[in-house]
Amino acid sequence: MNKIPVIILTGPTAVGKTKLSIELAKRINAEIISADSMQIYRHMDIGSAKITEDEKDGVIHHMIDVVNPDEEFTVSEFKRLATDIIRDIHSRGKVALVTGGTGLYLNSLIYNMDFGQKDSDPFLRAELNKMYEENGALYMHEVLKSYSDEAASRIHPNNVKRVIRAIEIFKQGGSLGDFSNDLKPNEEFDTKIIVLNRDRSILYNRINMRVDIMIEQGLINEVENLKNMGYTKDLVSMKGIGYKEILESFDGLYDMDRAIELIKQGSRQYAKRQITWFKRYTDAIIIDLDKIINIDEQIRIIKNTINI
Repeated sequence: MNKIPVIILTGPTAVGKTKLSIELAKRINAEIISADSMQIYRHMDIGSAKITEDEKDGVIHHMIDVVNPDEEFTVSEFKRLATDIIRDIHSRGKVALVTGGTGLYLNSLIYNMDFGQKDSDPFLRAELNKMYEENGALYMHEVLKSYSDEAASRIHPNNVKRVIRAIEIFKQGGSLGDFSNDLKPNEEFDTKIIVLNRDRSILYNRINMRVDIMIEQGLINEVENLKNMGYTKDLVSMKGIGYKEILESFDGLYDMDRAIELIKQGSRQYAKRQITWFKRYTDAIIIDLDKIINIDEQIRIIKNTINI
């Protein structure tokens, strides 16, 4: 069976994926599949830096606005939906271009993963969330460590969502894989990975500027509207960077200026974790956007890499 070609264009938050992905898609007759764990939620547009209709410039996008903020959405669901879309795009003679920075979403397409294979158990999830509320993030990380030192070493204690999901999988008798040594490539897809990068200080300045722009665009009002719609701080979606901090400001934990600084800080820390993750894609082509500024040159490098 001939493998389906899949291009993955990724990189840390605010690196500049959107502009390049649109231009690349137009030149290689591609449709874009978003691999962003926040852009799947409806009504969460500004804080997730969701692409606008004008920015799409006619390029078809998938996996955006998939569920409401109070609906559960797992990695396995992403893989199932994205796989069907990739097959459909290929059947119509077009190219599938996956763009986004959520590592587990990307891995679910690159590899045959066990992570997310187990169905979610709402009762067990509620029990684990209660355990977290009572004991904190470090305690939950120790619980995960009791199941697997290797898994605990790969999941940061502050990434409570993934820690709890991993514990849930182990409790259900499943296994956890993302960069484990025995991970096997997805035999259905021929994936070509392009990682965009920038100098760290430049990237951090871009992140800070993006947060300022989000505030100007109305992020605070967006969070307030979500709260008025009944979406609470206990939801996974509302724990995303930008939403969590503003909600905590609404609750009086700190003022809005402090919330904005925390959003910038959290975004920079997230970018740092993303960069560490992408370094594990040893067969990826790295494009330094500070050194290769011309978009035509960037696309030439990509096209040479993927032979399109």
